[in-house]
Amino acid sequence: MGFAFRAGFYAPSETVEYDEDSAGGNYDFASRLVTAMEAAARIPGDSAAAGVTRGVMVRAGFVLGRDGGAIPSMLLPFRLGLGGPIGSGCQNLPWIHVADLAGIIAHVLESKNVTGVLNGVAPSFNTNRDFARALGAALRRPTILPLPAFMVNAIFGSERGVMLLEGAKVRPRRTLESGYRYAFPELGPALRDILS
Repeated sequence: MGFAFRAGFYAPSETVEYDEDSAGGNYDFASRLVTAMEAAARIPGDSAAAGVTRGVMVRAGFVLGRDGGAIPSMLLPFRLGLGGPIGSGCQNLPWIHVADLAGIIAHVLESKNVTGVLNGVAPSFNTNRDFARALGAALRRPTILPLPAFMVNAIFGSERGVMLLEGAKVRPRRTLESGYRYAFPELGPALRDILS
């Protein structure tokens, strides 16, 4: 069984909705890297019939967790009341609570019939602005100061800046069809759990 992580496989769009069967993977370095990783992990033919280990790839979104990732580095400005959306705030933010990402992996390990690609993202669509508001609400702080795109690029560089300024609407259709039930399908409760 193999795992590939990164919902950035899909091209940025504020309107197009992607699921596991959607095309992608050829618009920037990260998406090409995920495409190459998935191609290398693919088992040709009917792996189950051939008695070969089944292949499963999880394209994870922005992972929300208490002890790592981006949340700890974002807390100080938000706690000071200086947090807000990044860039326009309209970019979609495919996210997942770390407990659900671990849950999907456990579900795959326990469900022998699950194969192929699963999107490891929450089933709710949220923009960067939604995320900033929910984080501010969880911390009981205002979220009125946006971080302009030019500052994002100056701080993080254009390659990493793109990851923060662009996003895609990613739906976990096959993940839900496989029978996985999310512990944190909505952003507000997920952030409150992480910050509790």
